[in-house]
Amino acid sequence: MSATITNAFITQFEAEVHMAYQRQGSKLKNLVRTVNGVSGESVKFQKVGTGEASTKARHSEVVAMNISHTNVTATLADYYASDYVDKLDELKTNIDERSVIANNAAYALGRKTDSILTDAMSSATTLANNAGASGGSPPATDMNIDKFKEMQELFGTNNVPDDNQRYWAIGPSQWS
Repeated sequence: MSATITNAFITQFEAEVHMAYQRQGSKLKNLVRTVNGVSGESVKFQKVGTGEASTKARHSEVVAMNISHTNVTATLADYYASDYVDKLDELKTNIDERSVIANNAAYALGRKTDSILTDAMSSATTLANNAGASGGSPPATDMNIDKFKEMQELFGTNNVPDDNQRYWAIGPSQWS
């Protein structure tokens, strides 16, 4: 197969992959903060601490919370999911091979995105990752209602807002 291909095909294929990725790509990407249009090799996210309300006497000054601000750096990396479609083979088959490969590439990129996020979660040193609140086995094994209740308690004690936006990443074996 020739190494050259028309720009129209490249643009169309890229658009198909982007659309497929938006429909069926990553399961976790919409649950984390993202920055688009980054120039360079890294991006910094602001991490803001919690504040505490205080009282004040009449005509006295309000005490500032002095919330801590830190940076978390994310290093960017390029990932590719490519394959080739022979235009002559497309004429010989009764399937849209380019669409199949575009969807497959979107799934592959989505799985990679989710893998990056779950690797970051696995490396976190949180109570939820290491052991249950009672110090027992990790919550991700031998899932039961007690582990679920324990996780809800951890959310509450770690100030995760109860705004119907709490998420817990568990695998298929835990669901069963």
